[in-house]
Amino acid sequence: MSANQITAITELDKSHYKTKVYSGGHFIYSDEPEDVGGTDEGMSPAALLLASLGSCTAITLRMYADRKNLNLDYVKIELEICKEEEMSAGTTIKRRIEFTGELTEDERKRLMVIADKCPIHKILSNPIKIETS
Repeated sequence: MSANQITAITELDKSHYKTKVYSGGHFIYSDEPEDVGGTDEGMSPAALLLASLGSCTAITLRMYADRKNLNLDYVKIELEICKEEEMSAGTTIKRRIEFTGELTEDERKRLMVIADKCPIHKILSNPIKIETS
């Protein structure tokens, strides 16, 4: 991960829910499904949150495996977030990680520990303060 400050800009015009998202010279759309009034032309905000956790976890695992010369060929991470109406005092995200490659049981266990060390996991596992101006 870069030590630079991470920033993002989102813009929404009269396109209803289709939102433009800019960060670090990259551009994507976020949107809502048609059944809630969106155009379904981009991932929902919750899906983007899961994608951030999944991709950060995968990158962290790859960095570790490469550094330790582990025979990790492939990582698949499936994520699911609880429904909004189930969020009260907390939010549950389920994460299932599959490894492909010639790994010992100890290496697999260690990779599971390393998964929790990804920066996005750390952010989501601690209290978050959002300052709005």
